[in-house]
Amino acid sequence: MNTKSHLACDYSHINCLRDSEKTPHSLKSFVSFSIFPERVVPFLSRPTLPALALPSGQYLFSSNAICRHTCLPALQQALHMAVLQGKSSEVSKVLQGPINVLEQSLSKRNAPYLTGVQYGLLCEHKSLKAWFDRVAAMNACQSAAQKVLQGKGLQGMKSYMQKQPAPQSSQCRETQPCNSNSEEGGERVVSEEEMEAAALTWSKGLNTCPPATKKQHPILPQEGKRNVLVTSALPYVNNVPHLGNIIGCVLSADVFSRYGHLRGWNMLFVCGTDEYGTATENKAREEGLTPQQICDKYHAVHSSIYKWFQIDFDYFGRTTTEKQTEIAQDIFWRLHERGFLIEDTVEQLRCENCQRFLADRFVEGICPHCSYPEARGDQCDKCGRLINAVDLREPQCKVCRQTPVIRSSKHLFLDLPKLESQLEQWLEKSTSTGDWTANAKQITRSWLRDGLKPRCITRDLQWGTPVPHADFKEKVFYVWFDAPIGYLSITANYTNEWEKWWKNPHQVELYNFMAKDNVPFHSVVFPCSLLGAQDNYTLVNHLIATEYLNYEDTKFSKSRGVGVFGDMAKDTGIPSDVWRFYLLYVRPEGQDSAFSWADMALKNNSELLNNLGNFINRAGMFVTKFFEGCVPVMELQEEDKKLLALVSWELQQYIQLMDKIKIRDALKHILNISRHGNQYIQVNEPWKKIKGGDSERQRAGTVTGVSVNIACLLSVMLSPYMPAVSQTIRDQLNAPPSCINTMLEGNGTFVCSLSAGHRIGAVSPLFQKLEADQIEALKKKFGGQQVFDSAAVPAPAVAVEVGTVNQVDPEKAKQLTQAVAEQGEKVRALKAQKAEKAVITAEVAKLLDLKKQLALAEGKNPEPAPQKGKKK
Repeated sequence: MNTKSHLACDYSHINCLRDSEKTPHSLKSFVSFSIFPERVVPFLSRPTLPALALPSGQYLFSSNAICRHTCLPALQQALHMAVLQGKSSEVSKVLQGPINVLEQSLSKRNAPYLTGVQYGLLCEHKSLKAWFDRVAAMNACQSAAQKVLQGKGLQGMKSYMQKQPAPQSSQCRETQPCNSNSEEGGERVVSEEEMEAAALTWSKGLNTCPPATKKQHPILPQEGKRNVLVTSALPYVNNVPHLGNIIGCVLSADVFSRYGHLRGWNMLFVCGTDEYGTATENKAREEGLTPQQICDKYHAVHSSIYKWFQIDFDYFGRTTTEKQTEIAQDIFWRLHERGFLIEDTVEQLRCENCQRFLADRFVEGICPHCSYPEARGDQCDKCGRLINAVDLREPQCKVCRQTPVIRSSKHLFLDLPKLESQLEQWLEKSTSTGDWTANAKQITRSWLRDGLKPRCITRDLQWGTPVPHADFKEKVFYVWFDAPIGYLSITANYTNEWEKWWKNPHQVELYNFMAKDNVPFHSVVFPCSLLGAQDNYTLVNHLIATEYLNYEDTKFSKSRGVGVFGDMAKDTGIPSDVWRFYLLYVRPEGQDSAFSWADMALKNNSELLNNLGNFINRAGMFVTKFFEGCVPVMELQEEDKKLLALVSWELQQYIQLMDKIKIRDALKHILNISRHGNQYIQVNEPWKKIKGGDSERQRAGTVTGVSVNIACLLSVMLSPYMPAVSQTIRDQLNAPPSCINTMLEGNGTFVCSLSAGHRIGAVSPLFQKLEADQIEALKKKFGGQQVFDSAAVPAPAVAVEVGTVNQVDPEKAKQLTQAVAEQGEKVRALKAQKAEKAVITAEVAKLLDLKKQLALAEGKNPEPAPQKGKKK
């Protein structure tokens, strides 16, 4: 490809204009015709677009031909992912190869071009970026983009893309975890060596050693074993967890804990409810209960929800315990004695109407840095900068919407700057040797970038762990100093020998699971507390943070009835294993993802029912129907060995990914195996061969025997994801218990676990179809009762005159206050995501309308006085 570039328009340019203006092809054509008045010409001398030099010595001058030869498959795949699947973060993986080729040619490099870590598609491809910049600056490009996309970005092509078949690409298999069929990328090439090795492993059969025993409590670290301590971020006790909370913390941790146990690791999985702080006090006030009663009530709710979701905690505790007070106060005194705490008088916002100091998240106002109108008292959602609440302009109490006043109060601070060098040394080791997700590393680096600041660890509250210092006896510990210590106190309530886990860094590996908003407190604040305590504490080795899970195209909201919350899932009639499967299928590992009823039905019906369930059921039914319930004799041919090799490779990939906590990606390989199995059965047609001669009957037996053994393997691999279904499969196959620890040994060992003559049990279908009307009803049920939507609650017909006394409605005001807060969160999220202006404007209008309704419910004039200019 040379830089003296040429353009030729072929007839496909003209034809595509007749189809639709909103296609990738028409965008290119509009640009072409804007630049060149000629309609169809063979060659042009203008150095505008590149020509492609093929290895044969021929040149491609048509831009269509160049795209089809070099980039079109990847571009189609990238558009499909970005527009229809919402996977913008994975687009770079698809386009990287073609872009490397273009860059190499444009820069006239002849040597192979290998890229390093990429932070953007073109940032390290200077020649290609320069060309893109020149072309993008052309008026022709800009007008064509406006005409085709109509200001909607890639979403302008959504209707066109939805009508196109899913692109088939060799890269699809590697870049789309879970969401693509393996056959789209073509079958993996298997060598003779792999086939023979797989057949040899298969022939070894199950281990003679006894299967893994049931857990013996209390679980303690053991010499010579891999001792793994798993924690899930402690859920706030004051609310009911929604699906995003469940996948972000407890479910992900549960899958990894179950997997580790199957691998023979010595696992301890602890969690519990986080029960102290302002949020609990507020909830108690709302419900007319004491904080302790609120904690007791919602701890039971959480426990019930997690039990239904089959979260297999070794211990699920809580933070309102004597052990919590004892351990937190011990760490406090150790920090104090070693000079890592400092005193300071700080100005705080106090709401005189509520008669209390306001916690950071219960005040909002205008950001002092970027003027965002709805910044919280601790951080601005728009610019991301940390904020001191008193620096907010025009602050408001989020509970009563009154303006708070500034009051001084003496507090204790953790001297993070003094601990910064120790923290950085530890982080360098932990992040380089452990498995930290990319977002965890990035968030931690952002905190360290500008240097750490002292962080307040006390609060003017009543409900919390009391500060034992005489000068601060009226205060409690700030929840983010106190809450992570809950991991220790919960373990201490589980076993008196808790220090064998938490003061044993050389023998214990610690995994923390959480959503990304909890990262800095687990990677900076809590480690600094433990480092400063100087008591040989176990620090996190692996920090696994998810992005956010949204509900359809919005956020979960209990008050608005939007989204599925943990206490509602069981009422849908959908088994918990199916919920687990889908949440893990869409687990937000690299970017935010969304729960979708339509997609859940699609995945249930295609992946579970038609793929996984179909294969396992057919394999078992063939044994029952054709061989009287006994596994037939198997004589392996080359085709069977090839399948064993393919399955073995998928198993090895599964183990590698699960070891690295790539939970969603590992699930892809389970589904790939059942696809291989279905294809194997379909090609060999054992239901026909069983009716033939001896050789054909033998072939039917081999295919059936191999298939039912693959079904047994699938039951083992599914166990962390779908424990009930996994057990059902093994029960139906009457599988020996030792199949579990044998299959997951080392890098993966696919052996013949159901040998000839093995009698299986009764076989029945594993999954049920989710019908369209059922899903539509559920979508409507959980789509929100638009009680406070501007369309549902009409504005007053007559304007309220200044000075008129409106009727106060406390209950409605309370509901509207919550609705205003949630609508404000929605607007902030849309702005942070840089959504379309029209969408943001519509949501802002709803917010303003809600605020007017709130003012009326509180007996106030809904229109603020002009001179105040207050922006709510």
